[in-house]
Amino acid sequence: MTVFEDLESQVRSYCRNWPVVFDTAKGSRLTDVDGNSYLDFFGGAGALNYGHNPEVLKKPLLEYLGRDGITHGLDMYTTAKGEFLNTFQEKILAPRGLEYKVQFPGPTGANAVESALKLARKITGKEALINFTNAFHGMTLGALSVTGNSMKRGGAGIPLVHSTPMPFDNYFDGKMPDFLWFEKVLDDTGSSLNEPAAVIVETVQGEGGLNPARIEWLQGLEDLCRRKGLLLVVDDVQMGCGRTGPFFSFEIAGIKPDIVTISKSISGYGLPMALVLIKPEYDQWGPGEHNGTFRGNNPAFVTATHTLRNWWSDDTLERDTIRKGEKIEEGFHKIIADNQGTEMFAKGRGLARGIQFEGEGLAEKIAGKAFEHRMLLETAGPNDEVLKLLPPLTTTDDEIDEGLAIIGESVRSVIGS
Repeated sequence: MTVFEDLESQVRSYCRNWPVVFDTAKGSRLTDVDGNSYLDFFGGAGALNYGHNPEVLKKPLLEYLGRDGITHGLDMYTTAKGEFLNTFQEKILAPRGLEYKVQFPGPTGANAVESALKLARKITGKEALINFTNAFHGMTLGALSVTGNSMKRGGAGIPLVHSTPMPFDNYFDGKMPDFLWFEKVLDDTGSSLNEPAAVIVETVQGEGGLNPARIEWLQGLEDLCRRKGLLLVVDDVQMGCGRTGPFFSFEIAGIKPDIVTISKSISGYGLPMALVLIKPEYDQWGPGEHNGTFRGNNPAFVTATHTLRNWWSDDTLERDTIRKGEKIEEGFHKIIADNQGTEMFAKGRGLARGIQFEGEGLAEKIAGKAFEHRMLLETAGPNDEVLKLLPPLTTTDDEIDEGLAIIGESVRSVIGS
């Protein structure tokens, strides 16, 4: 592995926790160059909702490449893009009664967020934004300005301005009414709050520590935005594409955001792709006003189309994801009950799950111990206090049992020591 230490930047991070060279991957497993198999509950940080190299996507992708299908298309009209748009309308938007124009920004979640923020400012003519405590929206400057983590914000090297954080759901442990501060400063002409263009929110904060917003909180936020004339932007980059059960994580609350950002698992195969969904009346871009060289990744359109056809023609995956999430939650409660001497509690929704530990460094040590048992896990939260699971939605029940057993043993081993 000396080539990585010799030539790759110090900025690398995940590989420091998993110091092996991986070679192949299938389903919920990766294999290293020595033939060792690892159970993957990291799932490409949410980019592999359907697992590694699913056959149902690999075959059409190889066929498309084999016939010299267009790979790089910018925003030109292509058959691959047209098929994706038709399928997205048929399988996702129409059945949910949603009417959105689809923008293809650059291929990452941060690209989608940057686009959404620019558009909100263009629509309203206002500069300020509202974000939430412990939010994460990406690592580019605009996305960082609405991100909460101080370490990530510090990497910007300049002041991050034009955004004001408000308390996310349960930030005060239920001791303050929802939106009390938010609405007060909006209405108070002496609050010094710059009139905001939009609110950007995650329905479940992933990097922030697997904090799920209650249904009534999300409904209250939408109501507040409508009453105060604020655009509502939902960042569904990590929690969309079925991660919490429904295709969109906000469906559970019955809300209809003005703008939605999608990326990570939209291609279904881990290929770079992102969408910005815009209510038609807000599609106010001028031609080329926001663009990017790699916004037309046609192989990603191909796999995305087949992903929607294969997994989103009915509600089987949605129901199975909810059931598997409940299975993991039940397993977590057993682990907690077996280790009552340490303060911890289960968090999350769907197949975005975690255990929060009050002891400093415990989550990181447990993730390290799990890696010794050949399982990939990451941590989340402002102090890495949450053991975070994002397994592929296609992970089997047997693999979930295997993962829970490894986590249970890792918890006992670290706490016992």
